[in-house]
Amino acid sequence: MTTSVTAPSAGVVGQLAGSPARPDPTDAESTAGETEARPARHGEYDEYEPLFRQMQDIPAGDPRREELRERLIAAHLPVAEHIAQVYRHRGEPSQDLRQVATIGLINAVDRYEPQYGRGFLPFAIPTIRGELQRHFRDSTWTLRVPRRLKELRQTLNEATTELTELLGRSPRPSELAEHLGLSTEEVYEGLSASAAYRPESLNRSLGQGDTDTELGELIGDADHEFTTVENHAVLRRALSQLAPREQRIVALRFFHDMTQSQIAQAVGVSQMHVSRLLAASLARLRAALTEHQPS
Repeated sequence: MTTSVTAPSAGVVGQLAGSPARPDPTDAESTAGETEARPARHGEYDEYEPLFRQMQDIPAGDPRREELRERLIAAHLPVAEHIAQVYRHRGEPSQDLRQVATIGLINAVDRYEPQYGRGFLPFAIPTIRGELQRHFRDSTWTLRVPRRLKELRQTLNEATTELTELLGRSPRPSELAEHLGLSTEEVYEGLSASAAYRPESLNRSLGQGDTDTELGELIGDADHEFTTVENHAVLRRALSQLAPREQRIVALRFFHDMTQSQIAQAVGVSQMHVSRLLAASLARLRAALTEHQPS
């Protein structure tokens, strides 16, 4: 059956925000540290199987087919929402997870062929879960990381959970390496990839109250040398606007630490003239700095 994946109407999407009237369609169990969803109780959604067969028999483009499609999507939204809740502790907003799970549900409705398999739910649940896993694999990494490292990170997470239960403590990298048949260097490489998955927020509060210190407030400090660097840039531009002789006099006085008498001999003018030129040059440079300073 060839179908196209399109978004449901606003009426269907709007139901995401509310609480479904139907009971939770899946139960939960713990597997490798992550709660997984089991199929809905037997017979709970059997009433919709004839509608899938009916929709398949309606030609594409017929309004009745789209109406059935939206009805089936809306009826199974509790399934998508329940599976999305399985991943709620991974740090992603719940609304984002529900939207991704709904996309998986839409794909399942559009791809399901009722003449094959054991029913819609055994087909839909892995499809929805796969869409969520792809979301975490491809969309939540802050830095671009090779897929090999993404998969290695997931393998290490599962192994860490398993060994923690066996050992009663967090496993050492050498123990992870032995458990997985990897080198210690590969384990360290996989562990370092976690830093690219979700780096620590500088706005994370270190306490419980509204006025608690944020992490960013304890890292680094104001660098007052920025002002010095900026002043140097301003002075460099101002010096370039002086006449060549004034530039030389300023350089001899402040960069070579020469006296006015020595400058007068080097330039070939009187000491009094050097004093006047130096005063005028400094006034222009001071004005440039004052103009640059914020009010």
